[in-house]
Amino acid sequence: MKLAGNHTVKEIATLLNCHFLGNPNQLITGINEIHKVETGDLVFVDHPKYYQKALNSNATIILIDQEIACPEGKSLIISKAPFDDYNKLTKHFSPYIPQNSMIGEGCDIHPTANIYPNVFIGHRVKIGANVTLHAGVNIQDDVTIEENVIVGPNSVIGHYAFYYKKKPSGYDRMHSCGGVLIQKNAEIGALCTIDLGVSGLTIIGEGTKLDNQVHVGHDTVIGKNCLFAANVGIAGCVIVEDEVTMWGQVGCASDVKIGKGAVILGQSGVSKDLDGGKTYFGSPCGEAKSMFREMAAVRKLPSILEKL
Repeated sequence: MKLAGNHTVKEIATLLNCHFLGNPNQLITGINEIHKVETGDLVFVDHPKYYQKALNSNATIILIDQEIACPEGKSLIISKAPFDDYNKLTKHFSPYIPQNSMIGEGCDIHPTANIYPNVFIGHRVKIGANVTLHAGVNIQDDVTIEENVIVGPNSVIGHYAFYYKKKPSGYDRMHSCGGVLIQKNAEIGALCTIDLGVSGLTIIGEGTKLDNQVHVGHDTVIGKNCLFAANVGIAGCVIVEDEVTMWGQVGCASDVKIGKGAVILGQSGVSKDLDGGKTYFGSPCGEAKSMFREMAAVRKLPSILEKL
């Protein structure tokens, strides 16, 4: 999430009632989680396991729970509860705004868009030329839909990211302040759900087609001309390159990268990076030819055991 205006480390630390290390006049230009962080951004870290990842990232300001040596050119804001203070910042700069109308504030809807009855459109939504939103579609805040996109009935675009921190009192949700971008000529089936980015964008690439009841998690980036059959479920922070095909009920874990042109057969489970240009099957999936040979060998085991 990029911030409007100039905000210094001293200003942000004062807002959080925290002390800081580094240049008090260093500017904060954005707030991002580690997967999306850029130079000028603030990121939070609250576990020693991830200190170095945060300190060595592109982030300029690190919201951290321990006072440690400050890297050159960066600033640290010391917080007793970085997750809570990060949430405080995102809610401050991107507050929840209740809505009791069918179209929110700050929207830009092209006059050629075909919007069926009972479509809900949140705040700051952009809808391009010749977009079709079928009945019951729910478009949440900060969604951009480019030209010629079709969204099927009762799909939800831009609901909260599924991102929680476990505490003794229960689960606290990370405040979502990102967005969704659906690029031109994409099609979204009926009853699909595409989650809002936590602080960046969830992206559905140009010409990509999603069947009914497909789920795409927060901050996932799907490339051009991909094809996902019904009941595919993609977790957060996944990168799917161009021209990938996933057949019915494929599931994909978070932080996975799937190479260009990969084909994943039905009911497969993706738990690690996959090279492009190959066909995969199984759970956890492997190259289809190898997996089929293993299945054939397993079927022969009973007869082999009978001969022993």
